[in-house]
Amino acid sequence: QLVESGGGLVQTGGSLRLSCAASGLTLSRYAMGWFRQAPGKERAFVAAIGWSGRPSYYADSVKGRFTISRDNAKNTVYLQMNTLKPEDTADYYCAARRGFDVPVADGGYDTWGQGTQVTVSS
Repeated sequence: QLVESGGGLVQTGGSLRLSCAASGLTLSRYAMGWFRQAPGKERAFVAAIGWSGRPSYYADSVKGRFTISRDNAKNTVYLQMNTLKPEDTADYYCAARRGFDVPVADGGYDTWGQGTQVTVSS
């Protein structure tokens, strides 16, 4: 099970750190991804990270502003989001895939959290 937290309402230019805590999974064996879904839009890739912390990948829209990281000892993955923009408003989901591959497509993941809402006001 994956449980996201850390979402909320923030002003443009602000920061949030999302967490994804796992139970029943040993995250050190999993690649992890963050995805988001804005109202009326399809779910989109945000960032992904390999089981060891490398490699990491980012969507062009968040590159330089967001950072994905993980603490395998805490069985938790993070998404640090800086310089937030109104277009970052969405429900954010973490996802897990066992193994070495680090997919950037949502179809590559088989375990998903319930999501946390992020709203960026202008």
